[in-house]
Amino acid sequence: MELYHGPLDVKTIFNQWLDEEAESNYGAYIPFVGTIRAEGGIEALSFDIYEPVLKNWFNVWVEKAASRGAIVKMAHAIGDVPVHTSSYISAVFSPKRRVALELIDEFVEDFKANAPIWKYDVIEGKRVYAEDRSTPMEGSGLLMKKKKDEQ
Repeated sequence: MELYHGPLDVKTIFNQWLDEEAESNYGAYIPFVGTIRAEGGIEALSFDIYEPVLKNWFNVWVEKAASRGAIVKMAHAIGDVPVHTSSYISAVFSPKRRVALELIDEFVEDFKANAPIWKYDVIEGKRVYAEDRSTPMEGSGLLMKKKKDEQ
C-alpha cells in the first residue's frame, strides 16, 4: 500500500510495480485506475485517510490474494487531486487470469465500500464534505450515528 500527496503519477507507479514483479512469473497483471471526473462544478477531490485502519483493511486483502496465489497492490492520494488526474490505482498479479479478474473486481468494490477514506469536493477552492457519496462505516462516529438516526 502506497500513499502519495496530490495526484498519482500513474505511469511511474505502474512501471515500479512491473519492475517489482518482473521475475515473479505471474501470467496476469490487471490494473485499475480511478480518475477524477469533471462533474458538479468540482475543480478537484480532496482525500483524508485514516492510515492505521486503511493498512489493516489492505493487509486483509494481501492475505486473501495470497491464499489464491496472487498479490494485490494499491496506491492512493492524500489531499487535493485535480479533475482528469488519478487518485487511486490498484493492481492484481496472479498466475491465472481468472483469479486476477475476479480479485481486482472484488478488491475495487470492497475498497469503495469499506476503505477508511473521506472524500471532499473542491469547489471554488473550498473543501466541501461529499456526504452524499460517502459510505458509513461501522463505528465511524457521526456517519454511523446519522445512518442509525435515519432508520
